[in-house]
Amino acid sequence: MTRRGRIDRFSSVKLLFFLWSKDLDLPRQSETPRYTFLVRVSDGGLVKYPVASSLRHKGKVIELDEAREMVVLLGVNGDVIGSLSWDFVIDQILAYRKISAQREDRSEPRISLTFRVRYNSPEGPRCESRAGGIGGGGLFIESQTPLPVGTRLAMEFSLPEKSEEWMPAKGTVAWVCPKADQYTFSPGMGVRFTEIAADVRDRIHELVKSIQNMGHAA
Repeated sequence: MTRRGRIDRFSSVKLLFFLWSKDLDLPRQSETPRYTFLVRVSDGGLVKYPVASSLRHKGKVIELDEAREMVVLLGVNGDVIGSLSWDFVIDQILAYRKISAQREDRSEPRISLTFRVRYNSPEGPRCESRAGGIGGGGLFIESQTPLPVGTRLAMEFSLPEKSEEWMPAKGTVAWVCPKADQYTFSPGMGVRFTEIAADVRDRIHELVKSIQNMGHAA
């Protein structure tokens, strides 16, 4: 391989890691993200990046394994802490970047509202959690371990107006929020309704409109 080919290949790998580390919200020294690495390349296709600018992780090493397409985290003593596939890293970057766009695509208004929800995927156990928002198009389920985008869910939820009544619906995970951010106060997943009775949707619309009108009046 020529020197130019080696540089081009590693530039692509460095870009992948930069995007990944940027979305992990590592500490910044200025408004412009800067990540300092001392690069060492071995003949086996491994690229090692000793972390230098992160106060929390200084001394650790990120190793990119081209042959296995893995990102490996090494401790200060060279011990393997963990590893991720490139597929997983790329999926996480894309999931973070799609969250804002997907929220803007909502065709129906939503409100922040706390209520109980039960749900399960076709292969998973039944879970009970708390919802943090709802609209005619879907709801937000709070969860420390949100399910992957595209997961189908069977749900039932209880609105505050009649907490003893459980209303069924089916949906699909449309986006995930792995950690609390400026939009949500809890990690979780946004679920888009795929099957919901017309009278249940009408009740949601009435509730949303009622709470929005109360806010305007205040």
